[in-house]
Amino acid sequence: MTQSLHRHGLRANEARLDDLQAVLAQKTDPRDCPNAAHTTHDVPVYDCAALRTQLHGDDGFRSALMAEWARVWEHGPGILVLKGALPDHALVDAVTQRFQAIIESERHGQSGGDHFAKAGANDRVWNALEKLCLLDPALFARYYASDMIALASHAWLGPGYQVTSQVNNVRPGGAAQMPHRDYHLGFCTATQAEAYPAHAHRLSPMLTLQGAVAHVDMPLESGPTLYLPHSQKFSHGYLVAERADFRTYFEQHRVQLPLAKGDAVFFNPALLHAAGENRSADIQRMANLLQVSAAFGRAMETVDRHRMALTLYPPLLTLLRDGQLDPGAARRAVAASAEGYAFPTNLDRDPPLGGLAPESPQAVMQRALHEAWPPEQFQRHMDTLAEHRLS
Repeated sequence: MTQSLHRHGLRANEARLDDLQAVLAQKTDPRDCPNAAHTTHDVPVYDCAALRTQLHGDDGFRSALMAEWARVWEHGPGILVLKGALPDHALVDAVTQRFQAIIESERHGQSGGDHFAKAGANDRVWNALEKLCLLDPALFARYYASDMIALASHAWLGPGYQVTSQVNNVRPGGAAQMPHRDYHLGFCTATQAEAYPAHAHRLSPMLTLQGAVAHVDMPLESGPTLYLPHSQKFSHGYLVAERADFRTYFEQHRVQLPLAKGDAVFFNPALLHAAGENRSADIQRMANLLQVSAAFGRAMETVDRHRMALTLYPPLLTLLRDGQLDPGAARRAVAASAEGYAFPTNLDRDPPLGGLAPESPQAVMQRALHEAWPPEQFQRHMDTLAEHRLS
């Protein structure tokens, strides 16, 4: 693959379709996933009822199964299906009713901001995890007592993982998404992703596991997610979402798997994927989308960066005006103080309008300095932003 050994990051203009095709030439070997019930379209499918029988009292099997899943996500097709992950359909239906109640209560007054869908094509419940917990804690406990959600999360991330979830309900007629990767770098434009070093492109997917629980039966006409197995191993995959040639290739080679209510799919967030078109007449395709984060990636100390930014801004503005600091030096001071990442945030109040991610406090501070906002204006904006980011 084309990549300079003397360059810090990857470049979008160096992403080659031939390199992706070479990666995809590797096919799934069923011998690498011996505990799968079968493999279809290169994706191993596991029978959770059978797994539970073997898992009962057998720690050795548990360890072997987690190792197998981790290999599938990293070195294999990058995706697996768990049939019957949540086998109690009455429980799933009860949670579906709660999700529908939340959707109805939020139907008016929400921003409608979504990453990949046009407004009105779907219902998106941000932070469905907390909303369900507060609405019906006993039901929440039974749902998230799922052995398979916990086992998959532990297999990829180890202990201490943190779950977040968003409900996505795609109505009949909902269009297919463009192929993309997911959190973290999947929420960057190609230009933004180029700023991160090459090893961050490899590390990012190790810190998150992407999953989805089907809350209704999802035949192919309802548009279950489209996947490109093995594509998580393509080095430049975070840089091609805007490329027409990669989109065309995805359309020609993606696979699509029907799901039944209670099935779950877990995949490497670097896998190229896209929600399919809902061509059904009457299926409300509801899934609970899970983003499970590793315990790592957080700072050692608690730092009040909001207070630091408010304190720092007036003297920094003066230093800039007096020429004691140039803009580059000011940017470095901001980078050492203000929060530089858009997440975590409250996506109801701080939606990703106009892009894939909301504006970070650090970006706001840089903009304020560039436009020479008075300190009072900066504080008002930052206070509002801080309030919007709260759960």
